[in-house]
Amino acid sequence: MPGFELFGEQEKKEVQDVLDSGVLMRYGFDGMRQGHWKAKELESALTQRMQSKYAHMVSSGTAALTVALASAGIGAGDEVIVPTFTFVASFEAVLALGAIPVLVDIDATLTLDPLAVENAITKNTKVVMPVHMCGSMADLDALKSICDKHGLLLLEDACQAIGGSYNGKPLGSYGDLGCFSFDYVKTITCGEGGAIITNNESYYSNADHYSDHGHDHVGNDRGAEAHPFLGYNYRISELNAATGLAQIRRLDEFLDIQERNYSIIRKALEPIDNITFRTVPNGGVENYSFLSFFLPDGERAKLAQNALKEAGLDGCFYWYDNNWHYYRKWEHLIHKKSLGNLPQDVKNQLPDYSQSDFSKSDYWISRNISCLIKLSWSEEEVHQRATKMADVLRNL
Repeated sequence: MPGFELFGEQEKKEVQDVLDSGVLMRYGFDGMRQGHWKAKELESALTQRMQSKYAHMVSSGTAALTVALASAGIGAGDEVIVPTFTFVASFEAVLALGAIPVLVDIDATLTLDPLAVENAITKNTKVVMPVHMCGSMADLDALKSICDKHGLLLLEDACQAIGGSYNGKPLGSYGDLGCFSFDYVKTITCGEGGAIITNNESYYSNADHYSDHGHDHVGNDRGAEAHPFLGYNYRISELNAATGLAQIRRLDEFLDIQERNYSIIRKALEPIDNITFRTVPNGGVENYSFLSFFLPDGERAKLAQNALKEAGLDGCFYWYDNNWHYYRKWEHLIHKKSLGNLPQDVKNQLPDYSQSDFSKSDYWISRNISCLIKLSWSEEEVHQRATKMADVLRNL
């Protein structure tokens, strides 16, 4: 991670096809395309890889979440349960539809705590959104049972975990809908892009229309297409899709490299006293894009992060102080700040997060460090890095 580290001839060839045709838009211009339909090809590759009936490409992971929720009919006043540890896009997508993000605690998996989810359900709850942060998954069996019990949708935010699996199923394919990000720093990248997968034909059709201004895409005359409902522009370009098409063909190559590098570093850290590793649910296989571990307390975790940085070991994140990924620094959500202001009914229904008690999440995140696993490291570089990390952490 990320896939741009290994850009090569395959990516250049797919992009050059698009430039040679001159058609950068995914829809229309059939006669000019020279047979190239990169977004469609990428969607087909995703359905095969993700063991899913349908896949639809959009412009970003944020767009994927927004379109997925809209395609399932989520809107004003509906509550969507999301974790305290995620990227801001998770709750932004919910708010964009006038729905309400309900934050709940995480556990040792660094993902949704099923007990916290159960306790957060109200008559307005419609969706549980586990976010498979840093390449590993939530306890999907437990969450699926909760959703089945209460008649809720399970929407997997697998934006950071493509290539991981749970009970033999690709992450993203376990729930009713799954979302991926292919931005510049993901394991495979389109530069910017995202995707929704599902086995539900209605959700797929809605996503296809909604992400292109409500166009129904019936027939070959774009000007004559009907608009069954309002939509917006979440289209991916052919240039972005072309890059992703080359990259998804290399996913196994990237995963093998990540697993090798992850395993070397983890083996070096395992003998160190006071270091434990995040919990991976039984039946789960990470995509190995991050190695996440815990120190005994927050003070030592912060010291460890600073020591690693001073030793030149970049890419080791202390999420507790991170502006993007942990609730403590989400001032815009906590204080309900938006351009043009949030609708009053949304403000009224949003919990007062300035008063919320997420001490259980704090317990895990304050002790955690997550280290990025790069694709571009040689095996020798990984061994050197592993030794250096072990020396730093052993001498705290």
